[in-house]
Amino acid sequence: MAGTQVSQTTKAPPSLLYMVKQVELVVRSHLDELVKPSGITALQYTALTVLERHDGLSAAQLARDSFVTAQSIADVVRSLENRGLIRRERNPRNRRELLILLTDDGRELLARHACAVRELEELMVRDLTAHQTDQFRQALSKAWHALS
Repeated sequence: MAGTQVSQTTKAPPSLLYMVKQVELVVRSHLDELVKPSGITALQYTALTVLERHDGLSAAQLARDSFVTAQSIADVVRSLENRGLIRRERNPRNRRELLILLTDDGRELLARHACAVRELEELMVRDLTAHQTDQFRQALSKAWHALS
């Protein structure tokens, strides 16, 4: 085929940053739907899970661990405190600092959603083997540490 030029258009795969954002958005959407009946958002749920793992954080620490700004966490804390899901108390070592603690109602809410959240995570990795899931978890952890 002299004189005929074959056009091969190969699209580059989407960037990893784009793919991570896609996963984040779809997870957040599903999580919002899961926790909506309890009257909270995915962001509020995330803050509660952070407190479940590390109770007694300052607002700044909670903001960092929840991946939000200090202003955003202030709104989250106020809303969760009004609902009785968290409480604030003075830090005995630094009286100027307030520590945020999970209440029994907050723990109960998390327990109520634990199964559905676990099922969402299982759905996300259903096409991966247990070994691939472990590798995925490790890769995400390494990527987070590299940027932190």
